[in-house]
Amino acid sequence: MMNFGTNAHCSSHASKENIPLSSKIDSLQVQRARQRTAFGVLSENELCGRSLGQGSQLSKHSSISDSSQLAFHGQPSSSSYEVYVEEACEVVLAASGQEVVSDSYYLDAKAAALQNEDLRVLLELSSSSSLDASMQSEPNESLMSEEVLCVSKYAEDIHLHLRESEMKSRPRLGYLEKHPEITNGMRVILVDWLVEVVQEYRLRSETLHLAVNYLDRFLSYTAYVKRGKLQLVGTAALMIAAKFEEIFPPELNEFVYTTDSTYTKKQLVRMEHFFLKVLSFKMAAPTTNQFLRLFMSIHSVCANTENLALYVAELSLLEIDPFLQYTPSIVAAGAYSLAAYTVNKSLWPDSLHAFTGYTTAEIVPCMTDLHHLYISAESRPQQAIREKYKSSKYSRVSLIAAPAALPFV
Repeated sequence: MMNFGTNAHCSSHASKENIPLSSKIDSLQVQRARQRTAFGVLSENELCGRSLGQGSQLSKHSSISDSSQLAFHGQPSSSSYEVYVEEACEVVLAASGQEVVSDSYYLDAKAAALQNEDLRVLLELSSSSSLDASMQSEPNESLMSEEVLCVSKYAEDIHLHLRESEMKSRPRLGYLEKHPEITNGMRVILVDWLVEVVQEYRLRSETLHLAVNYLDRFLSYTAYVKRGKLQLVGTAALMIAAKFEEIFPPELNEFVYTTDSTYTKKQLVRMEHFFLKVLSFKMAAPTTNQFLRLFMSIHSVCANTENLALYVAELSLLEIDPFLQYTPSIVAAGAYSLAAYTVNKSLWPDSLHAFTGYTTAEIVPCMTDLHHLYISAESRPQQAIREKYKSSKYSRVSLIAAPAALPFV
């Protein structure tokens, strides 16, 4: 069973930055009795209804019936699904636990390392059985600060490097086809929960974007991950992203606590270890958030436009279809243009056309999809992002009505 929950002790935030993490953890233990926002696992029909805005509040103890198993690639349904890791080679773990290498791949040193502890993690996946006080004033800043990005001497080189790197760190299209027990609706619920955790611990927006990138890439290189392990994968993705991006990431105990102790510290550490191997320790991935901040440093905008662009970009994390088909730079350009049009009826400025090489025509398809997502945000069951951007910190931009139509539609 997959339980998604965050503790609701929001009133403790004001004093968190002055309290040692060890004391904070003790305090968290005392507050466990308080009501949490909890998410469970829905049945396939409920998930379908939920995605249409017809679902009801998830119960902490709800679960998916195992009466109907799913088959994949013509394989019989069973609880001993094979697990694949597709990177330099394809390693097949049969029901017996014996490792077989596909004829079309070769077993290199990295694949050979997926034994012992990692083997147990793989089999478990397929088995059915920081707070930084400085974030108060700059909660959304990436470590790649605007001061650095604004240096004209390096801005072009930074942009070119990010554009090259984004092609190497993209998840694979249609990766959910390799995970019969995981639906798009489950992923949406997971990302919505990750947003709540990021808010709870006042982490950077870049940490959230990185975590979702890690999650999608991990699921792209594996197969047959069980629904009950999805939250563990998501939590590991966020923990790694926090360690990569934050100055003072939350401690291990706090990540265990966010899952309502559904998983142990040992499980989370083992998943982190396996996660890093699957991604080959390639953690520096360009995100929509990075590109967006770069664009806004080249052509500055008002606070409303800036926050609205960040809001729309964050909404795009919820859906892999259609946004996985676009590069992060295109999504950033679409979010920038949509926000600019919503606030002051302008679009893609000439300065950014010259800087990026992107024309308005190239941005239009993604901007159109973002517009549809923006319009539907209010009626979606998942409201964590919208609630986040209702605060004065973000100029309450999620309350700004989306334009009824775009000028080119």
